[in-house]
Amino acid sequence: MKNIYILLFIVMLLWGFNVSAIKVLVTNIDPILVTSVRIFVAGVAVLLICLFMGVFRWPSKKEWKVIFYVGLFNVVLHHALISVGLKYTSGINSSLILGTGPLLTVLLAILLLKQRVPKMRLTGFVLGFIGIFLTTSSGGGFESIAVGDVVVFFAVLTQAFSFILIGKYHADFDSRLSTGFMLLIGSFFIFLTSLFFDHRVSDLTQLFSWKLGLIFLFSSLLCTAFGHIIYNFAIKKVGPAETTLFMNLNTLFAVIGSVLFLNESITLFHFIGFIFILCGIFVGTGTLEYVLLKRRGKLIDK
Repeated sequence: MKNIYILLFIVMLLWGFNVSAIKVLVTNIDPILVTSVRIFVAGVAVLLICLFMGVFRWPSKKEWKVIFYVGLFNVVLHHALISVGLKYTSGINSSLILGTGPLLTVLLAILLLKQRVPKMRLTGFVLGFIGIFLTTSSGGGFESIAVGDVVVFFAVLTQAFSFILIGKYHADFDSRLSTGFMLLIGSFFIFLTSLFFDHRVSDLTQLFSWKLGLIFLFSSLLCTAFGHIIYNFAIKKVGPAETTLFMNLNTLFAVIGSVLFLNESITLFHFIGFIFILCGIFVGTGTLEYVLLKRRGKLIDK
């Protein structure tokens, strides 16, 4: 079990630093174009790993439909919006907004699946959204919120919605396979979108520079391919409640990465917003309830 926690820590570190990596890529190359290639490479890598592990198989007709449906939100819209949003806002703002993913997933589950809302969780939602407002406005009100902040928020929202849809998967279909196929197919749709906007494919030659090339491989292979496989594996081993605890580290590492690699500064409003978002996730996702119940269980065992 200890090894799973170490792997989760590494994944959160990679995902956190990936925000800075994507920021660098979309600053130098068209966001939608470079995202399509990044996701394609990640998808191929995931499917090759599945083949090596002996779990590869072709989806059934029903599974293909779900892959296309979920992939539209989980890959096409989510990754495209993140890339575009990062071009027009700071890495720190994006990091903190992305950190609200677990909170938005629970909120959508309550709204769409008609789940009962405990008062404690409502408090968590309020805290989380106060944190978003403080982070994006920096105390200047709604007019101070950047367009990129709004785009990144919708990127998180589309991914949260996709998590609700993932419940439609057939139980026998491996989550690693579904991830690989969604990334591969989604990359083609993102690429077609880039062509629609007449983006020059020749811009991708910039990836042959050693700096951008290494950043690209880090983002696509380590963060996206390796990260998703390990995260899905961890959920099966320790459950979604404990993996959610680690998502807070993702936000922390993303902020640290923005300071180290993008030379961005943390303001007082960023710090206060981070505390609100952290508390919102901890309370709103039910993690606090889980920890309290687990402690009570240990006390009873003793």
